[in-house]
Amino acid sequence: MFSRFFIDRPIFATVLSLFIVIAGLAAIRILPVAQYPEIAPPVVTVTAIYPGASAEVLEQTVAAPLENQINGIEDMLYMSSTSASNGMVQIQVTFEIGADVDKAALNVNNRVKQAEARLPEEVRRQGVTVEKGSSSFLQVVAFASPDGSLDDIAISNYVTMNVLDRLKRVPGTTNVQIFGAKDYAMRIWVKPDRLTQLGLTTGDVIDAIQEQNAQFAPGKVGQPPVGNGQQLVYTITAQGRFADAGQFEQIVVRADQDGSLIRLKDVADIRLGSKDYEFIGRVNGESAVLVGIFLQPGANALDVADEVNGLMAELATRFPAGLTHAVVFDTTRFVKVSIREVAKTLGEAMLLVFAVVYLFLQNWRATLIPSLAVPVSLIGTFAGLHLLGYSINTLTLFGMVLSIGIVVDDAIVVLENVERIMHEQKKPAYDAAIQAMREVTGPVIAIVLVLTAVFVPIAFLGGLAGELYRQFSITISISVVISGLVALTLTPALCVLILKHEHKNEARFFQWFNAWFARVTRRYTAGVAWMLKRSLVGALLFGGMVVITAGLWKATPGSLVPDEDQGYYIVSALLPDGATLERTDAVVAQVVDAIRSNPANAYAVAFTGFDFLGGGYKNSAATIFVTQTHWDDREVDTPSLVGELFMKTAHIKEALVLAFNPPPIFGLGSAGGFELYIQNRGEGGARRLDEVSQQFIAKANADPLLMNVATFWRAGTPQLFVDVDREKAKALGVSID
Repeated sequence: MFSRFFIDRPIFATVLSLFIVIAGLAAIRILPVAQYPEIAPPVVTVTAIYPGASAEVLEQTVAAPLENQINGIEDMLYMSSTSASNGMVQIQVTFEIGADVDKAALNVNNRVKQAEARLPEEVRRQGVTVEKGSSSFLQVVAFASPDGSLDDIAISNYVTMNVLDRLKRVPGTTNVQIFGAKDYAMRIWVKPDRLTQLGLTTGDVIDAIQEQNAQFAPGKVGQPPVGNGQQLVYTITAQGRFADAGQFEQIVVRADQDGSLIRLKDVADIRLGSKDYEFIGRVNGESAVLVGIFLQPGANALDVADEVNGLMAELATRFPAGLTHAVVFDTTRFVKVSIREVAKTLGEAMLLVFAVVYLFLQNWRATLIPSLAVPVSLIGTFAGLHLLGYSINTLTLFGMVLSIGIVVDDAIVVLENVERIMHEQKKPAYDAAIQAMREVTGPVIAIVLVLTAVFVPIAFLGGLAGELYRQFSITISISVVISGLVALTLTPALCVLILKHEHKNEARFFQWFNAWFARVTRRYTAGVAWMLKRSLVGALLFGGMVVITAGLWKATPGSLVPDEDQGYYIVSALLPDGATLERTDAVVAQVVDAIRSNPANAYAVAFTGFDFLGGGYKNSAATIFVTQTHWDDREVDTPSLVGELFMKTAHIKEALVLAFNPPPIFGLGSAGGFELYIQNRGEGGARRLDEVSQQFIAKANADPLLMNVATFWRAGTPQLFVDVDREKAKALGVSID
């Protein structure tokens, strides 16, 4: 008999269980911690820049060649592209769930290289980047100068040179970026009237800058092979790229035959500034440089966040005077609270189970046995999660909460049978344990097989639901298997060591409980006997319960995961197409004032010039991430704050202000609810697509099941069309390009 070996060797059984516990404890230290399992499909982002190009030109000359080349790549689900009027195109290539994102990025990069020859020269000069996308937004760190001694350009460049690379080296981060980075650039403002007077064109200015602002490699003097007698070798250096405005001012645009020179300062104003001014970052209305940190798939969010916070504390000691930082957005806050609440539920469930066991067994020795056996199963489950590459998340912990009531049954089956034999047959614990295991070994194995047969098939479900609940089902299955092993090894050994024949003096409470439970049992058995004689009544009751269950199933709203108070919400401000960044910033100031009027809101992190819903940078759009104070410090929940903001911003007529909860799982959509795309496969171009979209939205909003159906794509964005007379230009010798 299998269990006889461990009954005779209790130390071996104990060591085996200790090994399981130690393995589980070791796994807990290295398992990644997250809110949900990694289920968002891998995404690879391709970015190209064509300065000065319109969205339509970008779509035709950049996006189309890249999409044609990328299409059909291995494991690709679909791709979408956004061509914006700021000259940037982004192509999001989404792959099958479970695909290797590193391999996917390499395959996309190879396809992009094949398409580069068909791209405009200016795009190739700027470079086409291919990066792994990350759906796990970890933190936003804001850098600011409260005393105003440093401007955004200086702060942005300080962060780029001294902070960004250090953050990128933190294990577990996959992408660290400055939103709207204001890299230093030499701004050259050409004077058209002076160019006309001097007979110059902007092309002449560009050619002069490219010629003289260049890096040279002059070589060496005296480098072998040379004639005999050479004693020294000199490396030749020369003036390379210019570094300040004064050097750019001296660039010679044209040298006339009389020896006169036309310099760049004669036809342009030159100053050091930012590469672009398409974005404004603010925190609670104050200017700030915002750095986003994304989490690597499979990394421990809590550990990475702690590492980032520790690194920032270290770097802050070397900040220049007037520079401060703050973590204004942190998704690990919700992860911590979620894990804390589930762990609290786990502890409460264990206490409840042990209280019920003691209530019915009324023997502390007997209660001690499942109290020792159950933790072995639960802690050992973490080792199984580590071997399968899973994480500690709310679903695996919920699985453990459910499995507590399951795994305790195996220990109780063995314990009750041993105690029954000792009580009825007056056998010592050793003999009772051997006889009990002969009787219950088969049932214990059957329990394990039946329960695993119930939960394991869930792991084979397809789609997002299968990916999401696979870890839940496997967690329960692992704990059940370990509990079966413990019931056949440790539990009978503990019964021999702990159980004894003893005279019970029942306390008055237990006497009352036993009498009450006996009455309940008699009434229940009488009711069952009555029902057995009236099978039609039983069938009708069963049918009624089935109908009620089906009705509740149909009436209960369904979703992949429930919407929760994640500690922040998102605001989107949309101005009329063509609105300037200054107008958008003014609206953002009004919205931030409304947000800060409620003390439950901690930070309002504004991304002015960034369209979160539509994607990409746009002067007429802004996105605000509003983080709340800790859940323990406020009574109002996030959905209530969303509704409150709608009321407080209803007076703003210059823009459409929308507030909404974040998606339950970051990376699956931009907001709560769902999103879809309308694809134009016929004629008519953008205007026809806009007509159909508006018709679809009107019908969708008429459906009582839907609300706030909208699109933020516009086909009528104001543009200026330049109609060039090409023949006249050629006749006058004017170059069109």
